Amino acid sequence: MEIDLHCDMGESFGIYNLGNDEEMMKYVTSISVGCGFHAGDPHVMRKTVALAKQHGVAVGAHPGYPDLMGFGRRKMEVTPEEAKDYILYQVGALTAFCQAAGLELQHVKPHGEFYQMPWRDEALARGILEAIQEIKPEPIFLALYNTIPYEMAQSMGMRVAGELYGDLDYYPDGTTFIKKVHGEIDPEATVEKVLKMVLEEKVIASDGKEIEVKGKSVCLHGDNPRAPEIAQTLREELEKRGVKIVSLGLQSYS
Repeated sequence: MEIDLHCDMGESFGIYNLGNDEEMMKYVTSISVGCGFHAGDPHVMRKTVALAKQHGVAVGAHPGYPDLMGFGRRKMEVTPEEAKDYILYQVGALTAFCQAAGLELQHVKPHGEFYQMPWRDEALARGILEAIQEIKPEPIFLALYNTIPYEMAQSMGMRVAGELYGDLDYYPDGTTFIKKVHGEIDPEATVEKVLKMVLEEKVIASDGKEIEVKGKSVCLHGDNPRAPEIAQTLREELEKRGVKIVSLGLQSYS
């Protein structure tokens, strides 16, 4: 069994610092880097890519809505054509930083409402996916299992990786509640939750019932104060159970 440990990074901006990027980088195998629309700036992007290269961590793009004030977590009405341009613009910028560092872009994972709104909007989902298909070499698409974008990407013949969340709650339909702020969480409970998702493909939803979840990657948000501790413990516990911790690009796709 293989799993990727993943964190959203590079979301600082100017003199404002967000997340525990340097500490989290020690334990993850992939990162998604903010591309300047919801967070991040050119200097932060360059530094984050360089740090990933130093640690041997795979790099993906984390494009969001053009919403710095709302951190990309506010709903915006955009057309599929606009969504395509947002993807290409942001992924293109990060790809250039990857190329400058001698790295290949591994994946694309939309951020915040750009990640969540396509769960309910097929046209928007298609716009995002068509943009990713235009990028060469085509990166992996990272998405929530059993949602419209996930299933559509599969039907389009794309490499799609399901994402599991240890620090978010799940609704009965398998979607997650996107928190505006990732506050203090219980490290022990988080690790146990992830182990159940990875080993049993099950999670307890908000109604108390078990639901099926599948994924190739576990996301832990780095803006939680205890995120590095959780990431370290989780990696150790997974490896104790024979799970190989490998990046998305080294896993197989059918």
